[in-house]
Amino acid sequence: MMQTENLTEAQVFCGYHQVEYAFVQDLANAGLVEITIVNQTHYISQNQLPDLERMIRLHQDLNINVAGIEAITHLLRRLQRTQQEVQALRNKLRIYE
Repeated sequence: MMQTENLTEAQVFCGYHQVEYAFVQDLANAGLVEITIVNQTHYISQNQLPDLERMIRLHQDLNINVAGIEAITHLLRRLQRTQQEVQALRNKLRIYE
């Protein structure tokens, strides 16, 4: 049996954030969130919660649909990777200073 200690029950999460589970399922279908099923209960990994909360705010506050959230998430991840590359290059340059 799988441990659920680092998982949050999806229905509880949805109730707290006042969002339909179908929306979270749509995000999962788009590959933006991973849902884990244990004993027929749907869970979300706790390390995904900040990203999921950001996606919910985009949807609720700015009325952005799943396709828009997918595009925004892709761009944010790409920006983060670029920032990491820049930092790595800066660290390498410090060696030669």
